[in-house]
Amino acid sequence: MDGTGDAVDPADVADDRVFKALADPGRRALLDALFRTDGQSLGELCDVLPALTRFGVMKHLAVLAEAGLVVTYKAGRTKFHYLYPVPIREIHDRWTSKYAAVTTEALVGLRRHLEGDRTS
Repeated sequence: MDGTGDAVDPADVADDRVFKALADPGRRALLDALFRTDGQSLGELCDVLPALTRFGVMKHLAVLAEAGLVVTYKAGRTKFHYLYPVPIREIHDRWTSKYAAVTTEALVGLRRHLEGDRTS
C-alpha cells in the first residue's frame, strides 16, 4: 500500500528502482563501461569513476544490482559484474514506446494532411 491506501503495482516499484539507478551519471557511466566490456571486476570499474573510493563504486553497483541492471558472478575470489539490460527494455516498452507511437501517428497524419491523402 502506498501513502493513500492504494495498492502499489510491483511494476511501478521495479520502474522506480530503474529510474533511480539511471538518475545518477556515475551509475550511467558504469553501465556504459559494462556495455563496452561486459564482465568487469570491481577494480576495473573503479577506473571508470576515479574520483570515487572503492566503497563508493561498490555502493553504485549495489543500486544497479537492486534495480536488476547488473548481475554479479564470483569466480574464485573475484566478482565479475555484467550488464543486464532487460529492465531498461521493459521501461522502453512500458513508457517510451507508448509515447513514441502517439508521436509517430501524429507525424503520419501531418504528412498525409500536408501532402494530401493520396490513398483515397
